[in-house]
Amino acid sequence: MLKVKDILERKGTNIYAIDAEETVYDALEMLVEKNIGALVVTDHGRHIGVFTERDYARKVILKGKASRETRVHDIMSDTFHTVSPNEGVEECMELMTRYRVRHLPVEEDDKLVGLISIGDLVKYLMDIHQMIIDDLGHQITDGK
Repeated sequence: MLKVKDILERKGTNIYAIDAEETVYDALEMLVEKNIGALVVTDHGRHIGVFTERDYARKVILKGKASRETRVHDIMSDTFHTVSPNEGVEECMELMTRYRVRHLPVEEDDKLVGLISIGDLVKYLMDIHQMIIDDLGHQITDGK
C-alpha cells in the first residue's frame, strides 16, 4: 500500500509556517517566494491552522478586505485534519474529498513532520502509474 511517508520521502519534509499575527500580505509573499500553495499557521510554535490561496481568494478578495491589514488568524482554516506518515494515500484522498480540503498536515507523535497537498498525491500516483506502464512495456518487448 502506498503511504504518506513515501510521498514525504520523495517531495521532502520542508514545512513552511507563518505566525498567526502576521498579515495576509506577508503570507502571500511567502507563498510566492517558496512557490507553494499553503502555509502552516503557528501560535507560539504550536500549529493552529492552515493558510491557503483559497482562503485568501474567498475570505479577503471576495469580502473586500485589505491583505496588509488582515491578520492570518482571521482567515486561516482552523479546522484541519491531520494524517500520520503511515496513513495510506487512498485514505488521504478520501479525507481531502470528504472535507473539501487540498492540504493535510502530517503528524507523528504529536509533532508536525510535513504537509501534503492534493497535487503531491496526484503527482506521486501518476509517477507510480508511469513506472508500471514502463515496466509492462519492458516485459512485453523483452518477452518477444
